[in-house]
Order: sequence, then structure tokens, then C-alpha cells
Amino acid sequence: MASGIFLLLDDIAMLADDVAAASKIATQKTAAILGDDLAVNAQKATGFEQSRELAIIWAITKGSLKNKAIILPVAFVLSAFAPSVIIYILILGALYLIYEGAEKIEEFLFHKHHQEKNEELLNSTPETILEIEQKKIKSAVFTDFILSIEIVVIALGTVINEPFIIQVVSTVFVALVATFGVYGLVAMIVRMDNVGFWLIERNHTKSGNVLLSAMPKLIKTLGAVGTFAMLLVGGSILAHHIEFFHHYFIPIFPVMLNELLVGFILGGVIILVMKIFKKKTV
Repeated sequence: MASGIFLLLDDIAMLADDVAAASKIATQKTAAILGDDLAVNAQKATGFEQSRELAIIWAITKGSLKNKAIILPVAFVLSAFAPSVIIYILILGALYLIYEGAEKIEEFLFHKHHQEKNEELLNSTPETILEIEQKKIKSAVFTDFILSIEIVVIALGTVINEPFIIQVVSTVFVALVATFGVYGLVAMIVRMDNVGFWLIERNHTKSGNVLLSAMPKLIKTLGAVGTFAMLLVGGSILAHHIEFFHHYFIPIFPVMLNELLVGFILGGVIILVMKIFKKKTV
């Protein structure tokens, strides 16, 4: 009886080692897109009333967990029985990310939509602010859904030759890191100003002012990085799964720049098509 218990504990220890090793590899493989995920979601989670920031980030975090709860079991089933379907889902998600990134660049260049959004916030009432918040939360959760698909698929792909239990545990681990790690950092970023005021109140004026001056610059930088990250991630997915885009890479350019160009050019095309479609439907 005792020997059986020791054998069981030994098996558990070996399984834990295998899961730890697989999780480490899967996390390393998804590190780049986790960085993009942080940039995109930091952009999505800013621009709210200061008193509502943490509540909204928590709402987006819960939405992200629901996304993972949907994506993970579907990914395991599709990986086993219909792996080709995952590719089509990734391509559709890539096109959405490219469209959203291109739309933000268009807003920045022409300012029209950006100004309208600012006026909407300035002229809002307590009731309409809640409505605006809900729209932004839904948009953030939907973007998280697209990025989560890519994270889960990449993580699963790195451990696809491992036993099923290791696939499940390591992929779930990466998914949880993608949610709590990313949104935990986002929460820290948007509360930098509070820390700055706290330091000033305790006579650490210099340090507090550094944080206060750095926060808007950091958020603005993350906003720009997040926009280009959507184009880069979308372009990367298309370049890896559609031979046409990969075949016509410019040899003198780094791979990342080629993938960004794919996203940028396709984004412009999608924006143009959407404008034509909207004109015809009006």
C-alpha cells in the first residue's frame, strides 16, 4: 500500500515537471503576442473616468476569462478533430485586427471620429457615460477574444506532441497568465497617477512628479504601439497561413516589417471596401 502511494506521488512529481517544462516553452513562444496583447489592451482600457478605471478593467478581465472559457475547450476539440478550422478562424480574426488598427490610424490622421468621440464624452450625462463605458468594454472584450484565440492556438501548438493532460494544463496556464498578467499590468499603468499623488503627499515630490508626467506619455505610447500591434499581429497571422503574402515578402526587409506592411496595406484596402459598402447601403 505504502509503495503504491509513493509510486503515485512519483508520477505526480514527474507530471508536474513535464507540465512546468511545457508551460515554460509555451509561455516563451507566446511572449511576443502577450506583449502585443498588453499594448492593445492598455489602449482599450484607458480614457475612462479615474474613479471608474479599476472597475472597468475588472469588467474587461472577467470578459477575458469568459473568452478563455469558450476558446480553450473549443481549441482542444478542434485541434483533435478539425485542425484546419482553427486556421480559418485565425484568418478572420486577423482581418478584424487589421481593420481596427487601420481605422485608428485613419482617425488619427483625419481627426474626425476622434473629435466626435471627445465631444460625446464632454456632452455626456451620467446615464450616457455608462452607455459609452459599456460600448468600450464590449469592444475591448471582443478584441481580447481575437487575441486570445491566437495566444491559445500558439500555446497549444507548442505542446501538441505532448500527452493530452500536459496540453490542457500548460495551455490553460498560458491563458491565465495572458489574462491576469496582462490586465494586472494594465491596472498598474492606469493607476500610476495615484501613486504619483501618494508620493507627493509623503514629500517625495520629485518621484511623484516623474510618475505624473510619465503616465500620459506612457499611455500615449502604448496606444500607438497597440495600434501597430494590431496591424503586426494580423499581418503575421496572414503571412503564416496564406502562402500568397509570404511568397511576396520583400527580401531586403526584416520579417516583422514585411508582416507590418501586409497589415498596413490590407488595412487600407479593408477601410476602402468598407467605405464603398457603406455608401452603397446608405
